[in-house]
Amino acid sequence: MDRENPRSTARIAGHPIHPMLVTIPIACFVGTFLTDMTYWRTAEMMWADFSAWLVTIGVIIGILAAIAGLVDFIGEREIRAQPVAWLHMAGNLVALILAFFNMLVHTRDAWTSVVPTGLILSTLVVFILIVTGWLGWALVYRHHVGVADETL
Repeated sequence: MDRENPRSTARIAGHPIHPMLVTIPIACFVGTFLTDMTYWRTAEMMWADFSAWLVTIGVIIGILAAIAGLVDFIGEREIRAQPVAWLHMAGNLVALILAFFNMLVHTRDAWTSVVPTGLILSTLVVFILIVTGWLGWALVYRHHVGVADETL
């Protein structure tokens, strides 16, 4: 079969934007989970503050990453033809919505911002990201989405 791989529509200098941006919210949401866990165990106010900042930055950059991913999804028929792409998109949307509500929860006073709702939401987001990250890996390494043909 001599066809080109599905290409990312949202690119800068030929490099896909979505995978560049998505690392930031992933790190922020994992960081939120870790700082929530630490606050739950220590009750040190600093950890609740870190959680609030991390989840907020994660949501903001996550929205930008979602826009870039949606541009790729809408812009390339071959990407939309992959069932994995639909699961990846839906899972990330759920994670971003949960993170948004977690951001609102983290605006409360320290203990009520983390225990139990903030911690539960942080945990759910991380578990969803594990699955959607694996699906994103499958899109690139199994279905060659966004991979230049000359690199294969």
